[in-house]
Amino acid sequence: MPDRSKTNGEGSPESGADDTPTNRPFWSGVLTFGLVSIPVDLYPATRAGGAPLRLLDEDGTPLQRRYYCPEDDEDVPADQLVRGYELDGHYVTVTDEELEALDPKKSREIDLRLFVARDAIDPFYLAHGYFLAPEAGSGKAYRLLAAVMERTKRVGIATFVMRDKEHLVAIVSDGGVLRAETLRFHDEVRSAESAGIPKGRKTEAALVKKFEKAVESLAVARLPSGELTDEHADRVKTLAEKKARKKTDVVHAEVPSAPRGADVIDLMEVLKRSLAANEPRKRTSAPAAKKAVAKRRSGHKRRTPERRTSAR
Repeated sequence: MPDRSKTNGEGSPESGADDTPTNRPFWSGVLTFGLVSIPVDLYPATRAGGAPLRLLDEDGTPLQRRYYCPEDDEDVPADQLVRGYELDGHYVTVTDEELEALDPKKSREIDLRLFVARDAIDPFYLAHGYFLAPEAGSGKAYRLLAAVMERTKRVGIATFVMRDKEHLVAIVSDGGVLRAETLRFHDEVRSAESAGIPKGRKTEAALVKKFEKAVESLAVARLPSGELTDEHADRVKTLAEKKARKKTDVVHAEVPSAPRGADVIDLMEVLKRSLAANEPRKRTSAPAAKKAVAKRRSGHKRRTPERRTSAR
């Protein structure tokens, strides 16, 4: 039975996942469309950012979140938690067994259903990003699919099951590498009207030209990497390191150690190795191969087997 007590309610495919990439894939399966099957491994393309602040008590002990019942004025243990679906101000309870019966059929396939233009997907629908790496022997089909998708500027739309939930994903090719971007469902994206934003009205041509000039004065060809830096997190880290050096406000608490075998590696290096392992080996020409064999034979001395004497 799936351990539903550890999910976050939103069904995020990253919930409960370790933020540190390791040398093990997050998910393994087969990318399929038509009669084509490409075994692939899935690696998270993003990780948690920001300043890693933790709530402590006055003695420096890390605090835990617990479920609290305001009517009984006490904590509720995990074995007494019940899920409820809200309908018209009431809750209908649902058991783990009932939820398990509704889970999608387990599958190791990423089923490509159709292909659309890259600009046909609104960025609002993009949720979480993953890298797809080819498994041994699937590099040729992987490279062909990536090349065709880039040349035609198309994105594949697929479904796959991960952590007992079916996800809708967009398969994107970028620089010969396939990515899987999980998509939000239509009812998860709000409209501008629902946020109270009025519809656009006609604007004066003179004002439009004025704003065009202002936009062009700040336009650049590419987004600078510095704009993607979390400056606030860097300032918090600098502050913490400065106080630690001065031994100011430092509390000692047990920090959970990283699990064994969780070696941090570069995800792009994983993809390069996967692609390199699938590269076809160069064949040696027949004359060169004969010369190599003759050279090995001439330098090879036949060994005489040693006689063993048994101790009596």
